[in-house]
Amino acid sequence: MLLHEFRPGRLLVGLTALTLVAVYAGDLAGAWTAPWFGVVPVLCAGLGTAGFAGWMSYEIRRRRSARSLSADSSDAPASSSGSQAIK
Repeated sequence: MLLHEFRPGRLLVGLTALTLVAVYAGDLAGAWTAPWFGVVPVLCAGLGTAGFAGWMSYEIRRRRSARSLSADSSDAPASSSGSQAIK
């Protein structure tokens, strides 16, 4: 059993941040040269993909919970004799 639900949007945001950190850490160490403006397309693509993944995850969870609620018919009516008395 999982401790919490899986959030793919947050995972993608974290991977985007780690990618940017790795690129600029390599630039700082002198392994390669990364342009300063290279962060913009990587960040925009990562955040856009994360937003889309988070929205899709929300839609899937919402539909799954709606299906489980509509399939649950275990509750008995308040009165089976036809009277409208509240119990």
